[in-house]
Amino acid sequence: MQRVSQSFTTKNIEQFKTQLLNWSQNFDTALWLDSNNHQQKYAEIEGVLAVEIEKKISCDHINAFEKLKKFQSSHQDYLFGFLSYDLKNDIENLTSENKDGLDFPELFFFQPKKLIFISENNVTFKYLEKYSNEIADDFKAINKTTSEITSVENKNIKLKLRIHKDAYLEKVENILSHIHRGDIYEANFCQEFYSEDSTINPVRVYDSLNKISRAPFATFLKFDNKYLLSASPERYLKKTGTTIISQPIKGTAKRASNLDEDNLLKKKLENDPKERAENIMIVDLVRNDLSRIAIKGSVKVKELCQVYSFKQVHQMISTITSEIPESIHPVDIIKNSYPMGSMTGAPKIKAMKIIEAQEETKRSLYSGAVGYFTPEGNFDFNVIIRSILYNEKNKFVSYSVGSAITSLSLPENELEECLLKAKAMREVLLSTN
Repeated sequence: MQRVSQSFTTKNIEQFKTQLLNWSQNFDTALWLDSNNHQQKYAEIEGVLAVEIEKKISCDHINAFEKLKKFQSSHQDYLFGFLSYDLKNDIENLTSENKDGLDFPELFFFQPKKLIFISENNVTFKYLEKYSNEIADDFKAINKTTSEITSVENKNIKLKLRIHKDAYLEKVENILSHIHRGDIYEANFCQEFYSEDSTINPVRVYDSLNKISRAPFATFLKFDNKYLLSASPERYLKKTGTTIISQPIKGTAKRASNLDEDNLLKKKLENDPKERAENIMIVDLVRNDLSRIAIKGSVKVKELCQVYSFKQVHQMISTITSEIPESIHPVDIIKNSYPMGSMTGAPKIKAMKIIEAQEETKRSLYSGAVGYFTPEGNFDFNVIIRSILYNEKNKFVSYSVGSAITSLSLPENELEECLLKAKAMREVLLSTN
């Protein structure tokens, strides 16, 4: 199915982005991805909005990757959507038995009728041919849309912890006992914050979260009265031609308003033996995942334990690349490395079994991935962290945070790291309550 392209320029791109997001609320399904001008070394799309479903796939984990493979092969167009963490159960003999208050599908992708790309001050519309006569009118309509975020407030936000402090500390000790026994050497243990019988203004919450974080993989997703509002700093996996890039994050430190103090915090993170050990363990896991399908000798660590600074936190990021044979299907590349090592642990399968037993919430989209396929079979997916999930029908709001447990972990410090990561989500939900 052909797409028709038409480009325009706009003087104020930030204002246009807000107008675009507000305009997207006219549609039942909308996915907005914004790089916030970060990591241009690897980013190819500055911003893109996909709206209206032409074709879609929505399913649980059973044969999910095979279904996605068929869908992508038969619709070699732009496809946007997400992979939930619980697709692990399609790949391995695993289960997800914990509580789920969100009721999201485990896999969802759609072929959009309308695509709008942002690059500097250029706006490019790529519509399916049969809708191309709407491009000019839509551009006018977006420019007439308000650039103000509606003032409708969140209601009845009462955040609760699924795992309270004493239970959390006990569970970390349980994971440490597995590590000391030699069952695993790292596990990413997560916990949920949630609010029941609550109503939020998704656009306002996303806008506030994005302003606080300015993350390189920000996402607003709306479909079937469900929302993902994400300020993710982490890339999961990217394919460009035969090159694969993974950028796991392990290692977090707070920011300081004083420049000297902030630089000290950054330097401390760079040299922290525990944080470096966490990161290097996951780099080894990612190298192993990629090597299963890579051309022999092509897996390279381009950056090891490089510290990047974001508005809320410093993060330790490594970059691993590999080359793959042209014959490998893009979905098989994802399947071979899913779920991402930074959100599981090592060895991966044993770690996933242990964290499933200790966690009390089904992760759903959290620690899954959202992104897109191109018509050429390239793709780019983030890791769904620093994200708020909302089921409007159930009036259920949720966000989860986690940390990597290693032999050097102190339970109290792991809890402190989780609270640091949760700060931005908590702020935006309570400040507009």
